[in-house]
Parts: sequence; structure tokens; C-alpha cells
Amino acid sequence: TEFGKGAARRARRAGLVPAVLYGHGTEPVHVSLPGHDMTLALRVANALLTISIDGGKDQLALPKQVQRNPVKDTIEHVDLVIVRRGEKVHVEVPLVVVGEEKVDGLVIMDQQTITLEVEATHIPAEIEISIEGLEVGAVITAADLKLPEGAVFPGEPDDLILSIAATPAAEAAESEAEAEGAAEEA
Repeated sequence: TEFGKGAARRARRAGLVPAVLYGHGTEPVHVSLPGHDMTLALRVANALLTISIDGGKDQLALPKQVQRNPVKDTIEHVDLVIVRRGEKVHVEVPLVVVGEEKVDGLVIMDQQTITLEVEATHIPAEIEISIEGLEVGAVITAADLKLPEGAVFPGEPDDLILSIAATPAAEAAESEAEAEGAAEEA
């Protein structure tokens, strides 16, 4: 029933996290959520939360912005957006590299996350990129990603995600081999 700087400080001292819940044309609702539970829930990217206010109807919410204390790394405030089952939302999903490339190369990630349009109740935790057997010079674009069913990439299919480059030691060995080959021909 109260909000503002003083109320937020009192809530934090009591182990609660001040939050605001808004979306779908409703008035913003200021709430205080259990601090430990919020810390555990927000360990996962794009955590879908079920919020029940004073025994009312449960509402699904996604964290839109999380403010943390820069020294203690505790959660100071959370903005939550109301979502509905079946609703499509845009979320950032982390990319994870699995496997090993064929030759000694350097994996260059152009993007650490990817924006996807997915159903609010089916948000993937991560998208795996397999680099098993890739050679130096290989590239993986957005079109090459294996997205979960129902997920749509709203960007261009030729957006670069990852590439395999030669390591500096491999480049030096290759240029030495070329110089020796040129010397033999001469």
C-alpha cells in the first residue's frame, strides 16, 4: 500500500525486494517480494514468475529490469511485466558453444545472446551452437541455428553468430610453409 524511497528502504531492511508490476493496460502495482526467493528465481535468464497479490488471481510476469547494488550484488528493485499464456514475447536468450572444431582454431563469437520471439510459457534457457568438426574459416549464421519449436528469430537470416579463425601460431606456421615452398621453386 506504500511506495517510494522510504518504503523501499524499509522493505529492503526487512529482507524484501521492492518491485513494480505493470502491463496490458493495467495500473502499476507496487509490491514487496521475498528477497531470497527473488535472488534464486533471477539466477536463470528470462525467469517466468507467478505473482499472487493478497490471495488474488495469479499473474505471470517476466523481469524487464533488475537493479542490483554494485557493492553487495543484492537486488535493489525489479520491474516486472505482466504476460499471458500463449502471448508472444521478445527475449534475449544466451548462446552456448558445444563441441570442438576439427583443427586448432579460434572461436569468435559475434553475439553472446540472440533475440527470439517465443511464447511466454516456452522460453528456452539457452540455444546451443555445435562447432563439432568445423574447419578454419567456417561461419555460423542465424539461419544455421537450431531453434526450439515455436521460436522465431526476428532479424536477418544471414546475421553472423560465430566464426572459426586461425590462431596466430597456425597463421605463422602457414606463412613459413608458403615461404619454404616459394624458396624451393626458386
